[in-house]
Amino acid sequence: MLLAVVLVAAMVFAIVITRDGELVTPQGKGVVSLDAGDFEAFPLPDYAAKYVTGGYKSYFVEVEPGIKVHVLEVGSGFPVYLQHGNPTSGFLYRKVAAELPADRLRVIMPTLVGLGFSSKIPASQHTLENHMRWINSVLVQLKLTELVYVGQDWGGPVGMGALALSPDLLKGVVAMNTGFNAPKEKMELSRAHAMVRTPVVGELLTGIVYSIFDQLHKMQGDPASIPADVAELYGKPVLDSGNTKAPLAMMRMVTDGLDHPSASEMRIIERYVGGLDIPAEIVWGMNDPILGKGLPLMKRNFPKMIGICFLQVKR
Repeated sequence: MLLAVVLVAAMVFAIVITRDGELVTPQGKGVVSLDAGDFEAFPLPDYAAKYVTGGYKSYFVEVEPGIKVHVLEVGSGFPVYLQHGNPTSGFLYRKVAAELPADRLRVIMPTLVGLGFSSKIPASQHTLENHMRWINSVLVQLKLTELVYVGQDWGGPVGMGALALSPDLLKGVVAMNTGFNAPKEKMELSRAHAMVRTPVVGELLTGIVYSIFDQLHKMQGDPASIPADVAELYGKPVLDSGNTKAPLAMMRMVTDGLDHPSASEMRIIERYVGGLDIPAEIVWGMNDPILGKGLPLMKRNFPKMIGICFLQVKR
């Protein structure tokens, strides 16, 4: 009898932690007026506002009914679009933006759906195709006609895939510890990615036994680069929303072979990158425990690159 109770309890627990999750749509207040039109303003909570200056604009772009992408932007001039990866947010680039000339560059930092202050969605909706389409919608609604792109981690292929849908926008690229190539054989990006693919196991490892945000510093070549307050900046909006599906879902979006659901989009991205004839620079953190080894492949993508810089970027 006891064994039966334990088995039933375990089954119920497995069902609960593997549920798909629900759409959570954030609400803003007021309006941000841009040349492209009016957008829903999002006043930043105090714990986030302290990381940016008063010159920042914070607003939503609704890319589908109920699905809003949170955008931070600062400065004016030539557009520079920076896309973060998993599980951070547009705040990742706050220190980069601070070093750029605000009177000459318009720095645009969207947050991927599911993370930061953007809408949260069911896990099943986290596909590379969807994320490409949603970010492309942001670029289209902002009525951008040209830009330089900076991409890191999952933001690399998502952003490049979004640009492949509007191929004439891109005038230059900075690649930072990311990948633009489709799989050629069965392989795993890391042991962690392999482990979390298993249903229930992944949910346990990333949401029950550990919080992926509490462990974020351990994924860096320099653990001190993400102190507790910065981990909270990335984690609190997700945890407070009640839908924490995105980090695990995005890990499962990483291809592990030719038949993976993301593989077809990665082939589109690889073809697009292969046809580019634009200035390119590679900024690479060699101590990155997961993507540091990807530099040779990235260099082959841009044989005419104008430069390469090795560093471990402080978050």
